[in-house]
Amino acid sequence: MTHPLAGVYAAAVTPLEADFSPDLDALPGLLDFLAGRGCHGILLLGTTGEGPSFSAQERTEIFRAGLHVRETRRTLNLFAGTGTPSLTETVFLTRTAFDLGYDSVVVLPPYYYRKATDEGLFRWFDELIRRAVPADGALLGYHFPGAAGIGFSLDLLARLKDAFPRQFVGIKDSSHDPDLARALGERFGEDLLVLTGTDSYLQLALENHAGGCITAPANLISSDLRRVWDGFRNGEEVTAAQARVSAARHMLEQYPPFPPLLKALLARRHGFPRWPVRPPLEALSSELEERALRDLEGWQV
Repeated sequence: MTHPLAGVYAAAVTPLEADFSPDLDALPGLLDFLAGRGCHGILLLGTTGEGPSFSAQERTEIFRAGLHVRETRRTLNLFAGTGTPSLTETVFLTRTAFDLGYDSVVVLPPYYYRKATDEGLFRWFDELIRRAVPADGALLGYHFPGAAGIGFSLDLLARLKDAFPRQFVGIKDSSHDPDLARALGERFGEDLLVLTGTDSYLQLALENHAGGCITAPANLISSDLRRVWDGFRNGEEVTAAQARVSAARHMLEQYPPFPPLLKALLARRHGFPRWPVRPPLEALSSELEERALRDLEGWQV
């Protein structure tokens, strides 16, 4: 996969103040940290970034704050999570992201409408792309049916790609389904940019023409993910590196959901502030936090 947006991406946590408002001053430092640990790019306000918990105004402020990382990391790719159930709001956020200079948007389907048909979803994305994505813009569908309750069929992906061959570049696949990773590769080859959301499937996805990953654990293990990605591109054996990534992912999965866990570990292991999570999410208990730290002893995360 040689797409210019291929690579290893962190689905970044969102720094918050004690009152749950965005800590805009802290965001560029977090993004610089992630870039320094091997990330080709960052997704802001995805699931790990608690995107659905923020208003359109707050998301706009976060997008603006994130741009400051380019003062030190000029080549870092920035993706914006802009999907909402509202077509109007999604159009606004998507336009805003491109106007600010983001490289791509990552868009959930309208997740409140869990019984929407492929025809209805096509019409929704057709309107979104025509209204908000410039001719040289890039949109990734966000396939996460386990959380959103709705996703993209292969036929819907093909129809969107045929209708918008330049703008609809691919998907972030967070289905955690290895059969889908294989089916995507078989159906689309390298014509569709697939970025897996499952660290433990990175090697499998790459073997099936994927371009890389966007994951929550990349907040901590991006250097290991890069070893898999770089080694695969160089024709090297990456099974051992993938096994290490998979083991880390499986350990982190024992403490769901990811945002409070990652914020706690970023504070304990890397000296970041103790950022809260916005309700309805809850902070990790002291007991679970200490257990997670013990589980990760010896890991460079």
